[in-house]
Amino acid sequence: FSLMTSVDKQSINTLTGLRKASFSFNCALFFVFVSILGGCDHGPEIIKITGSKMGTSYHVTIVADQPAPPDLAEQIEQTLDRVDQSMSTYKADSEISQFNQQDVGEYLAVSNDFDQVLQIAREVWQKSGGAFDPTVGPLVDIWGFGPTFTGDIVPSDSAIQKILAGIGFDAVNRTENNQQVFLSKSRPLRLDLSAIAKGYAVDLVADLLEMNALPDYLVEVGGETRVSGLNPEGQPWRLAIESPSPQQLVAQVLNVQVGAVATSGDYRNYFERDGARYSHTIDPRSGRPTTHSLASVTVVADTCAEADAWATALMVMNSDQAVDLANELEMPVYIIARQNEGYNVSYSETFTPLLATNERIEAQ
Repeated sequence: FSLMTSVDKQSINTLTGLRKASFSFNCALFFVFVSILGGCDHGPEIIKITGSKMGTSYHVTIVADQPAPPDLAEQIEQTLDRVDQSMSTYKADSEISQFNQQDVGEYLAVSNDFDQVLQIAREVWQKSGGAFDPTVGPLVDIWGFGPTFTGDIVPSDSAIQKILAGIGFDAVNRTENNQQVFLSKSRPLRLDLSAIAKGYAVDLVADLLEMNALPDYLVEVGGETRVSGLNPEGQPWRLAIESPSPQQLVAQVLNVQVGAVATSGDYRNYFERDGARYSHTIDPRSGRPTTHSLASVTVVADTCAEADAWATALMVMNSDQAVDLANELEMPVYIIARQNEGYNVSYSETFTPLLATNERIEAQ
């Protein structure tokens, strides 16, 4: 689900909502900007393009100091269609569906887009020690968090072990011949790139804007967000992390001039059985829902694909593990964890410069 509304000059201090919907469920980011549609006598033109694609909505805000191409909206649509046709598991003829349907040992020629996403996914899989794994789908399904409702049934140990034996990103093989990339698999597994595909789509749209000399923008697809330059006020873009509280309060406001932000959480998608809480965040290494106290993880990265994948990966870890790895990788990360009846906040060393002073609201 996604919600995004703009605010005018009279309500500039109002925070407006933007929800993220992706593989590892998802918390909300908010942003503030002035809505000025069309041109004016002084100052840049504010261009807003919205629509629906990839099973969700998208919103693009551009602060243009020169004319944009007249067909910019169509170019954005075509860019999103390209990703959707490549990575949607709901399209029988998509590249990912073809890979999922092919037999072990068969080879599939894939596009540069598909290859780029797989390479980012592989890097996060390796650096996270397997906490991020695009082959985890069957585990998500057996725990009842997939497309088919299973009645909140806790699977048996044997069923979990059987699925664990059949998944693993190590079984996805890449070869290259005459500048063409081919994929094969050594086990009968399937891929699900929903934790990274929307972020990659955001990056492609951002690249499109920059190629058209439009460096000041906010791009959001299904809640994945990337910004560059200055907002309509001539200030850095202001994004806010939502508190996990039922009141949907703001936990922290960020000043971001260049970069991508993704937030993942588990506080709205879980079930309880016999007094135990089962999160929809599945650890691909154990085959079971996570049992730590993390409620949400926000990651800032150069690209939205990286931010999204890392937000998913770090949600699998506990707070200390996530912060330690983020510090090791010099990655800006902000974590909200459950503590008694409230929440506790921690963040990596490189996140500090992003904090908007005097604009933090304690998670409660």
